[in-house]
Amino acid sequence: METIITVFVIIAMIMLGVLLIHLLNAQHNERIAAFHYSDALAGVGRRSRKSRQPASPPDHPSSPPHPEHRDGAAKGA
Repeated sequence: METIITVFVIIAMIMLGVLLIHLLNAQHNERIAAFHYSDALAGVGRRSRKSRQPASPPDHPSSPPHPEHRDGAAKGA
């Protein structure tokens, strides 16, 4: 008799968990449908363009190439 009650309780808990997951998924899908064109996780992994600065100022020339790369790598071979 105890075995039957234990099995029934386990099955009831599994059914309750399935129902809870189903309700949470439905709620999540409604949120996604309501905000279709917005970011899913706003601000995660993104930087604003305003704070970005160029790598080197435009009035300074870029650094000269490294001596090994200037004349070609195959010259010494």
